Amino acid sequence: MNYKKTKEFAEILDREDPLASYQGQFHFPYQSNGKKHIYLCGNSLGLQSKKTSDFVNQELEDWKTLGVEGHFHARNPWLPYHEFLSESYSKIIGAKTSEVVAMNTLSVNLHLMLVSFYRPSEKRSKIIIEDDAFPSDIYAVESHISHHGLDPDKVLIKLKPRNGEAALRTDDILDYLRNNSEDIALIMLGGVNYYTGQVFDMQKITSVAKENGVVVGFDLAHAIGNVELLLHEWGVDFAVWCSYKYLNSGPGSVGGVFIHESHHDKETPRFAGWWGHEKDSRFKMPDKFIPINTAEGWQLSNPPILSLAAVRASL
Repeated sequence: MNYKKTKEFAEILDREDPLASYQGQFHFPYQSNGKKHIYLCGNSLGLQSKKTSDFVNQELEDWKTLGVEGHFHARNPWLPYHEFLSESYSKIIGAKTSEVVAMNTLSVNLHLMLVSFYRPSEKRSKIIIEDDAFPSDIYAVESHISHHGLDPDKVLIKLKPRNGEAALRTDDILDYLRNNSEDIALIMLGGVNYYTGQVFDMQKITSVAKENGVVVGFDLAHAIGNVELLLHEWGVDFAVWCSYKYLNSGPGSVGGVFIHESHHDKETPRFAGWWGHEKDSRFKMPDKFIPINTAEGWQLSNPPILSLAAVRASL
């Protein structure tokens, strides 16, 4: 198909779009003249699903009528509520259900993942990101470098496209990994760059990084719900995402993490909280932390149910 920059061609694509029927499942904002907006802002905030109100109102009703008993006796009990999202998430990112958990927001989750997966040594301390990464990712990475007593100007490697080019070449990323792996502790890229829209070849990048002993993480804010992902199969170590863009779950809604099952041992360092403690003894309030042997072991606090309900409605 030859693409044309014409209104007529765009209308043809609209008519032939196999996903066009899904438009009817979302609320669209309207212009002052009463016409529906052509909404091209899903990369910032996705539209509200027409199911969202029902899902959220169900939890409000159960809270109203059950109070604390809603944790166990709500129509959708709150105690395991986050688990209701795991199967859908696992399909979207190509993972096992044990490798995903809905919790916190993206930057918070990135900090938690860096605690576990950025373990600089005297030999390997550098982190690779793309030069035009989302600023919050840069802030988080630099803060962890500084926290370890290192200099971000020396340790953080920002890969830039070649002169005159807008996107990083995959071969340039792979060559840098192969030629400098002895210094690199972690590569952390956006699965889809937030500014250019470049889709990184996550499979190749992960493969070469792992061959050279480099830990691999991805910020999937602009990738989840947008491009095909097979994180478990590719061997990605960790990933983080938000859910308010292509997952249409509402402003500031709960994000999520992927942690490959190879890291689900109790020895992987992490920041701990009571919701990550093994479920059988959590409410016995023991002093010693014993993590759940899945990605849930990285949870800190019980999640916000009203926000999770909006995520669930969209998923």
